[in-house]
Amino acid sequence: MTLFPVPAFSDNYIWVLHDGQRALAVDPGEADGLASWLNDQGLRLDTIFITHHHGDHTGGVARLRESTGARVIGPAREDVPRPLQTVEEGDEVEALGVRFAVLDVPGHTAGHIAFHAADVDGRPLLFCGDTLFSAGCGRLFEGTPAQMLASLDRLAALPANTRVCCTHEYTLSNLRFALAVEPGNTALAEHADRCRALRERNLPTLPSSIGLERQINPFLRSHEPAVAAAAQRHDPATPADPLGVFTTLRAWKNVFA
Repeated sequence: MTLFPVPAFSDNYIWVLHDGQRALAVDPGEADGLASWLNDQGLRLDTIFITHHHGDHTGGVARLRESTGARVIGPAREDVPRPLQTVEEGDEVEALGVRFAVLDVPGHTAGHIAFHAADVDGRPLLFCGDTLFSAGCGRLFEGTPAQMLASLDRLAALPANTRVCCTHEYTLSNLRFALAVEPGNTALAEHADRCRALRERNLPTLPSSIGLERQINPFLRSHEPAVAAAAQRHDPATPADPLGVFTTLRAWKNVFA
């Protein structure tokens, strides 16, 4: 299997998994660029996964479905382009011979889902939409801090070698915030250097891994004393529990420049 992030818009990635003939595409916000890339690679679009309803993740679905006949699978509790196979927590789907478990991960949107495969060529694979970013997480447009924290904690509990396929190249800006929260985090500083070097060569910083995100992502580290202390310095009214810390971190990130 080959995994590749096809760029879209200014900072989106449409993740493609393919076997050399058939392709699975995740969150195709636009159709033309993906169709051109698939044609160049000699690939047939077999399946489309949708994680949530935002237009930069669904805008190309209808045209791609009509032009290729691809099967579309998406969240049961979101307004996404139909017809499609709707799925939710506890469901399993198969694409390209790979079994994916569907995870409910609300927070960014109310019905957001993720797709997790336990083994793709020897490693787990996660398509997480806008719930988890490298060194960050999605804004809370529809969900609550408690929902998002629960979703992130669930993803953080996946195996450390799980490949994390986020759908935006937000890594450098997220790392700047993470370093403001934890300036003494050596793993974070080293990863920031690696990511800056990648972006200077116009290469993606993704996929990440769950193990790496546990080390560098403040939104997965609200239980860490250093992260809690930073949140309380930013807002002395921050409760000491992980939800209080997470809530302050998300509000802080919303206004961080």
